[in-house]
Amino acid sequence: MSLRKAKHALTLFLMKTLAGLAPSPAYMVYLGSGSAAQLCRHIVRSGAGKLLVVTDKPLRELGIVDQATAALADAALSVVVYDGVEPNPTYAQVAAGRALMLEHGCDAVLAIGGGSSIDAAKIIAASATSEEDPKTWVGFGKVKHEVPALYAIPTTSGTGSEATMGAVISDSVSHEKGVISGAPLLPAAVALDSDLMLGMPAPITAATGMDALTHAIEAFICVWDRGTRKAHASMAVRLIFAHLRDAVADGSNREARDAMALAAYYAGIAINQVNVGNVHAIAHQIGGKYGIPHGLANSLVLPHVLNFCRTESEQELAELAVLAGVGEAGQDTARLAGQFIDAVVQLRADVGMPETSDRIRPQDYGYLTDLALKECESYPVPKLLERDPTLAILRAITA
Repeated sequence: MSLRKAKHALTLFLMKTLAGLAPSPAYMVYLGSGSAAQLCRHIVRSGAGKLLVVTDKPLRELGIVDQATAALADAALSVVVYDGVEPNPTYAQVAAGRALMLEHGCDAVLAIGGGSSIDAAKIIAASATSEEDPKTWVGFGKVKHEVPALYAIPTTSGTGSEATMGAVISDSVSHEKGVISGAPLLPAAVALDSDLMLGMPAPITAATGMDALTHAIEAFICVWDRGTRKAHASMAVRLIFAHLRDAVADGSNREARDAMALAAYYAGIAINQVNVGNVHAIAHQIGGKYGIPHGLANSLVLPHVLNFCRTESEQELAELAVLAGVGEAGQDTARLAGQFIDAVVQLRADVGMPETSDRIRPQDYGYLTDLALKECESYPVPKLLERDPTLAILRAITA
């Protein structure tokens, strides 16, 4: 364990050094009803000649893609649609999107959908101007070449990929997830348009909302105090506890939809500055191995990880209790920390998220644990995952 801690400390030092050399990210967002049309007009003004839209088949069949891009109908901008993205996108899907982009000579990319579509779009754009294998980009700062202009219209409120420079792509053979991160992958502009989210089913609303909450919490309790991560994470936590239940209960509640879209965006800005943590280290493994949607995977793991690092994160968890409205400043810190974890469990139950999954197989525990222990070493976590507690978490979330 002492060797792992030393390695972890060195990793964090290198991360901080590299981050200090990188330019500060610039964000441009159009917000609210009709903002997708504003973004489309911005894309036209940017001078793009041919646009590749990256999305999934269900969104295209539901007419969401046409709705989002309606403002392009009268513009002299040719549009090509790649709708082959599936949950937990793979390198094969990236290759197919890249081939279409090159075939039609597209010089800009617009992602429409959830985190899977946005992540895939990032690597499709990056691979269109490089002959390198995207698998070699796993890690931070390995995409060094110029990437075509990238835009995003999220249709879920959870992943925050529209606000980050990271993308998660799965290997279809090993089922391992690779995190590719670098400044060239940050979208140039995004639209948070609640018009496109009003029909989102309650289970997806709940899962993506818990995903955003995970991002906000992991950014808040991490040991790397950088930029505005705490301020943006704070705003996200407040919004999620105030509005997620309403968004799940009534999908047509525009105020709740706008609030959740903004919460996911704020949480994305927070993790873009400091990365994620132990929840993701485990969730990525069960998502990659079994195809469990990412928001659900995070929701399963989140309370258990918070209990695992409760002592090390007690002060931060206590602050979150006050932010979430489940405690008052001045109360006993340990009590507040416990109240916050209980509130996370209650919120998860209130929005109908399960506590366990029947997809997880006990015979895979060792393999999943090995990968989780390895992944967490690259995150600024308050406490490194350990083998026995990780095995216990996997047992606890297995139906």
